[in-house]
Amino acid sequence: MLSFPCALKWKYWSSFSFVMLVDLCTLMKRFYSSSVSEDLGCRRGEFSRKHYGSVELLISSDADGAIQRAGRFRVENGSSGENTDSTPGTWHRTDVHLENPEYHTRWYFKYFLGKVHQNYIGTDAEKNPFFLSVVLSDQNNQRIPQYHSILWRKTGTQKICLPYSPTKTLSVKSILSAMSLDKFEKSPREIFHPEIQKDLLVLEEQEGSVNFKFGVLYAKDGQLTDDEMFSNETGSESFQRFLHLLGDTITLKGWSGYRGGLDTKNDTTGTCSIYTVFQGHEIMFHVSTMLPYSRENKQQVERKRHIGNDIVTIVFQEGEESSPVFKPSMIRSHFTHIFALVRYNKQNDSYRLKIFSEESVPLFGPPLPSPPVFTNHQEFRDFVLVKLINGEKATLETPTFSQKRQRTLDMLIRSLYQDMMPDLHKFKRSVILKDCNPNALKLKTTVKGDTTANLATTSFCKKEPWESQSFCSNFPHEVVCADSWGQSLLVSTDAGILLIDDGQPSVQVFDKTLQIKQMNVLEALDLLIARTDKGKESRILVFRLSAVQKDIETKKVIRSKYDCRENKLERTKGCHLYAINTHHGSELRIVVAIRNKLTSLLSSPESPVEEFQYIREICLSDPPVVMTLVDGPTGDSDNMICVAYRHQFDLVNESTGESYRLHHVETNRVNFVAAIDVYEDGEAGLLLCYNYICQYRKIYPFSGGSPLVQPSAYDFHFSWNQVPYAVVCAFPYVLAFTTDSIEIRLVVNGNLVHTAVVPELQLVASRSDIYFKATAAVSGPSDSSKEMGSKSSPQTPTAYEKPEFPLPSLEGEVPCKNLYKIPLSNLVGRSIERPLKSPLAPKVITTTTSSGITSLPVMHSLSLSRMEIKEIASRTRKELLGLLDEPITKTESAPKLKKVSRRQSDPKQGAVRSSSSDR
Repeated sequence: MLSFPCALKWKYWSSFSFVMLVDLCTLMKRFYSSSVSEDLGCRRGEFSRKHYGSVELLISSDADGAIQRAGRFRVENGSSGENTDSTPGTWHRTDVHLENPEYHTRWYFKYFLGKVHQNYIGTDAEKNPFFLSVVLSDQNNQRIPQYHSILWRKTGTQKICLPYSPTKTLSVKSILSAMSLDKFEKSPREIFHPEIQKDLLVLEEQEGSVNFKFGVLYAKDGQLTDDEMFSNETGSESFQRFLHLLGDTITLKGWSGYRGGLDTKNDTTGTCSIYTVFQGHEIMFHVSTMLPYSRENKQQVERKRHIGNDIVTIVFQEGEESSPVFKPSMIRSHFTHIFALVRYNKQNDSYRLKIFSEESVPLFGPPLPSPPVFTNHQEFRDFVLVKLINGEKATLETPTFSQKRQRTLDMLIRSLYQDMMPDLHKFKRSVILKDCNPNALKLKTTVKGDTTANLATTSFCKKEPWESQSFCSNFPHEVVCADSWGQSLLVSTDAGILLIDDGQPSVQVFDKTLQIKQMNVLEALDLLIARTDKGKESRILVFRLSAVQKDIETKKVIRSKYDCRENKLERTKGCHLYAINTHHGSELRIVVAIRNKLTSLLSSPESPVEEFQYIREICLSDPPVVMTLVDGPTGDSDNMICVAYRHQFDLVNESTGESYRLHHVETNRVNFVAAIDVYEDGEAGLLLCYNYICQYRKIYPFSGGSPLVQPSAYDFHFSWNQVPYAVVCAFPYVLAFTTDSIEIRLVVNGNLVHTAVVPELQLVASRSDIYFKATAAVSGPSDSSKEMGSKSSPQTPTAYEKPEFPLPSLEGEVPCKNLYKIPLSNLVGRSIERPLKSPLAPKVITTTTSSGITSLPVMHSLSLSRMEIKEIASRTRKELLGLLDEPITKTESAPKLKKVSRRQSDPKQGAVRSSSSDR
């Protein structure tokens, strides 16, 4: 047995067994606060649906005191208890993103139309027709060929990416199998009909809104009915400033852009309106004071005809906070599902926001800050537009809209199937692009307003939180596993165990005779836990971090496999997997998998002997592929182990060894990825990741010896676009890592916010900061609406579309691979205290200035001569003044070339850019 100290506090969990979330508030109630708990809480996140409001029964009365129609709405007002005293305007957030962005939903328009691709038709086992579209494309011009596939069915469309292999042919049946469609009534047949592209565009239009129309209703102080609000002929000065903030005033007559149902020929819906373009989406606002007003019609039917049929309506209400507040029951509309209440405060020039969402609308972000007060008007505009666009997209998933869309899609697919089947043999492949001009079709679709066509984005370029930094350039070794140690990285490679720090030479800790396959660095416990080798000789090793650090500082002989015999943990021989409890106040639990047996070990300072104690052995039917420890709410005989094997996820009671079925995967092939424990308001849940699926299952406390794992209203699931090999949670995000991309979604609803293309990607560590290895970065265009051309010629490449390929490597040269880091503080939106210094922290050189204040550490910079700096400054000045038409002298061009070479040699310039907004 290996002895351990009494003072056990917290632990960091394994980056190799994937990262998990927990409610920070719940943890702090259960355990004491420390810098380590702060790091853990930030890592797992404050996951609570309370941030998105609570459902309330809203009742209001009219001016005569009569009770108006009641409705159930989710009310978001930004209040979250202890945070209500925050200073307005001082909040900083990272999660203001469009969810399910347009450039990922309109796949057929983006990847297929105008390119050689294949379309297939068939019927499934229930005789329901389906269509399949497949194209081989180069993702974002990054020289990463991929198959993009769309399956059109009555239940909706399914989109996946499949890797391209020049040596392995991809069949249609294998693609359908990846989409969980294995049985057919009729095998798929290829379609050569030239009109199929138009028909598939019609199917894609059923997915939802691309351009938006939002209502804007002006309400004076004290107005309680919709008749009073719609009867306002003009708005106040603050209302006009608010309209100017939303967009531009345009003349409707002759308007050629998106019109949002307004008359652009005869001025029957007013002469002017408010219009804007936000991140590629055209938005037309139906402003109540700009729509036609009738003195004879008290109900103002013409105004209600537009605003009452908008899914989202902004209500600008005058008056003080103490005046009667607006409620959705004041508006008689069965179509409007979301109301955004805006109030302006003249005293501090700020806006206050409140959101009402009909209870059937799924959760959508971003959550309101606390308090929901915005002193920065530009940030307020961006927040409101993102919130409203996400809200309308979420509303389209409600039963009211989804059932109609499903019926329409089913009817269109069946009609198209009946038209196509008799004529399949009449057409040849060569007529697809000959008889149907895809460029004209794409232009027609763009002009009609069915797809994004503008380059306009937000008014400011913000840095996305997932943008990476270069950590170590030209890393020559193969990485097996790693874990962060302070600001450093402990890496298991083919050359041994190395300790790496940014800007510092790597230090070898163990030689290559010790092959570590899985590791955990537990800084608060002064422990390094590792799993070595494979097969019968596998073992769990336990080291003191302080002893390892002392060896590094004293530069003793590098340890080998034979020097670690005293560090072996008993009863772990032959293990192929292990897991550690995610948090603990007084104990550290390790569950080791040895074939189909689980061995539970415990270390507690309360035990008479300070050591890992053998608890019990649990037998499973098969060896586990994925294993996660789920902490019970009481910590007393209710801890669970989630294991994945065969076609199922099971929950095992750690005390009794009894297993319970959690989820069965209904498919022929299962690729288990992860089981991530998520604590929502202190209650456990699991994100089960397999194949393309990520499913959330809420777990209730044990009842009668068994956990309650039946489906509940809190459960949800979503599909990745590619099969990930690793999934990482960093609230509010969940990141999926594939061989060439990072897919970033929101934890609360699974909605996609970004896909970053990273060639030859390998996740290295993710306990705190996320480290990954990739080839030299390629700064090509990312998936954004900027990829679309101008309105006049959507096919014309722009500066954002021009592919930037990496420089061709010399013959026999191995591609350069670097290590990159995504800081956790960027993802979670706040600073994180590190429990310990990095073992390789450079010495801080301080100098005392004339004012007596100690300066910052000395940093190295590029070494440029005075003449070079002067010439670069001269050229920059000419660029700003537009004087570059004159010939460039040799003295001006030389520094530029030299600067480029320095930039290529600087590892900081090699950071992977996942967004094109900076460009």
